[in-house]
Amino acid sequence: MTDALFEGTDRPGHALGRFLLASGTLTSDWVPAFAAVPRHLFLPDLFWAYDMTTGTSVAINKATDPAGWLAAAEADIPIVTQWDDGDHQGEQPGAVSTSSASMPSVVAAMLADLDVEPGMRVYEGGTGTGWNAALLAHRLGDQNIVTAEIDRGMAARAKSSLHRAGLNLVVHVGDALKGWPGAGPYDRTIVTFGLREMPFALIAQTKPGGVILAPFGTHYSTDDALVRLIVTADGTASGPFLRPVAFMKARSQRHVWTAPQDMPAVESTTSIPWIGHGQFDPYPFVLGLRLPTVTHAVQAHENGRTLWLYSLSGSSWASATYRDGAPTAVRQAGPRRLWEEFEAAHRWWVENGEPGLGRLGLTVDSDGQLAWLDDPANCWSI
Repeated sequence: MTDALFEGTDRPGHALGRFLLASGTLTSDWVPAFAAVPRHLFLPDLFWAYDMTTGTSVAINKATDPAGWLAAAEADIPIVTQWDDGDHQGEQPGAVSTSSASMPSVVAAMLADLDVEPGMRVYEGGTGTGWNAALLAHRLGDQNIVTAEIDRGMAARAKSSLHRAGLNLVVHVGDALKGWPGAGPYDRTIVTFGLREMPFALIAQTKPGGVILAPFGTHYSTDDALVRLIVTADGTASGPFLRPVAFMKARSQRHVWTAPQDMPAVESTTSIPWIGHGQFDPYPFVLGLRLPTVTHAVQAHENGRTLWLYSLSGSSWASATYRDGAPTAVRQAGPRRLWEEFEAAHRWWVENGEPGLGRLGLTVDSDGQLAWLDDPANCWSI
C-alpha cells in the first residue's frame, strides 16, 4: 500500500506525511508525491514560522538552529518566506508578509479538491516556494504542469528548488492572473493566493468541464473562502464555496487604504446585535458578498467595540459603537449612507436563514462575477 511509504523511517518529511494521513487531509493517491518531494526541500534557510494562535511570526535560521528549522518545516503551520515584496532585510519580521509556504494540511486538502487524473494538464497561479508545483509534477509529470510567479526572485529560487528535487517544469515569470494560454488549454487551474476578482483569462484557458480552484473574497475583510468552479462550454465558470482559508492577496488586487475625510456626521442608533467579525467567522464573509464596495475595521474598547465601515471609493464612512448596557450609537458621513447599506445586508442574511459558506457560490463570465445563494439563478453582481 502507498501509505507504507511513510512507515518505518525517520526521513525528513515522513513524520509530516504520517500526520497528514492520520488527520485525513492527505489521501492515498497523493502519498507517493508527498513522500518523494517533502516540504523542507523548498524552504529557504531563513524563514518565519507563523503562530496561528498569537498571529506572530518567529524567525528561524537553518545555519544557527538546524533542528528548530527542520521541526518547523515538519510542522503543520504556515511559514512566511518573504516580507514586503522582497524589500525586507534582516531576521526581524517585516511590515507585510508577501509570500509563504502554506500549511501542509491546506495544501493536501486543496490538491484533493483539485481532483486530478493521469494525463491532465494543470496551470498553477502563484509558484511561491515551488512545493505545490512539485507535488503536481510528481503526480502528473513535468510536461503537464505550468506554474507562474510574479516575483522574479521567488521564481528563481523555486526553479532552483525544483531542479534539486529532480523536476524540470515550466516556471513562468509574470503576472499569474493573465494565465499562460500558450501551453493550454488546461484541465485544472489552481490559484495559491487570495483573489478579489476572478480573472476571466484563467477561465478562458481552462477546458470545458475543467476545474478552477482558488481562494476568493471581497475587500470587506481579509477573509477568503476556497471556491471550486466548473467551466462550461459557453465560457462560464460556476461553483460553490467550500470552506474558509487564509491566503496572501494578489499584488494587483490588494486594498490600498485611504484615510476618510473629517466631515459632519449624522447620528442615530441601531438594534442590530454585535455578530462576530473575527477571522473565519462566516458573517463578515457573507456581508462582503452583499457589500463588495465596502471595507471594515473593528476597534476594541475597554467595555465594548466599534465597527467601522468605509467606502472603497469616495469619502463615505460609518461607525457603530457597541458598549455593555448602552444603546448602540451609529454615526455616518459622506454621500453614501453606509450603515443603511449594512442594515440591508444584515436583513437579507436574517431573512434567508443566516446562511454560511455552504449555501453560497460564485459565477464568472466575460461580463463579470456574480455571487449566489443556494442556486446560480439566485444571484447578484459583486
